[in-house]
Amino acid sequence: MNIRIASLQRYPVKGLSPEPLGSASLMKGGYFPGDRLFAVENGPAGFDPQNPEHQPKIKFLMLMKNESLARLRTRYLDESSTLVIEEGGREVARGDLSTREGRLSIEAFFRRFMPGELRGPPKVLAAPDGFRFTDSRKGFVSLINLASARALEDVVGAPVDPLRFRGNVHVEGLGPWEEFDLVGKVLSTPSGVRLKVTKRIERCAATNVDPATGIRDLQIPRSLMQAYGHFDCGIYAEVLDGGTIAPGDTLALEQPALALE
Repeated sequence: MNIRIASLQRYPVKGLSPEPLGSASLMKGGYFPGDRLFAVENGPAGFDPQNPEHQPKIKFLMLMKNESLARLRTRYLDESSTLVIEEGGREVARGDLSTREGRLSIEAFFRRFMPGELRGPPKVLAAPDGFRFTDSRKGFVSLINLASARALEDVVGAPVDPLRFRGNVHVEGLGPWEEFDLVGKVLSTPSGVRLKVTKRIERCAATNVDPATGIRDLQIPRSLMQAYGHFDCGIYAEVLDGGTIAPGDTLALEQPALALE
């Protein structure tokens, strides 16, 4: 297998837009850097930052139910902990998420932007150390095989933007759906980064939403089931050894050591 990293993306706020990256520094046992650091609670969800537990994503603003979020373009400025929200090319909100005032500013925007979709007051939540607002408890790094997304285009009869799947690492060089054969195996880069593929990613109705327009225009999970008998697209991996990855890097399949006779 000649697997190559095509692009990297992070999603600082669950449900909001991706940010392309020129590189990412992975840490052993850690999450993808800067990913799912925040979520916006859609009414009281019972999240306790002192005892963080994964909550069903329905408790947060997210594309599966709130496709209007895709109309927004967001940037998270690490150096100032500031979230910037744009709509139609115009800045509509900005707030330092490390401060109460900044969070209130972002929450006020969502009250104005989508009042009919709120079950209660929106609240910006920050992930405590060692926790992220991922859909899976072990969703440390997500990889999307671009060949699988292209194969799905033939099934649905329309272009399928890989960003629908909200993955961190887009890869090339695999055949369609060959990523599923990697579950339980280890991938490594020439620089020493090692990723253990842990599971396939089951897809929900969030993938039906065009990430560029916010229009719910396809039936991705249903199409996957009808064509392939599953709802899966993409894989999760755990970081065994850290280091920096970047577009253009290669990933090699580690061969298991032969037992000595």
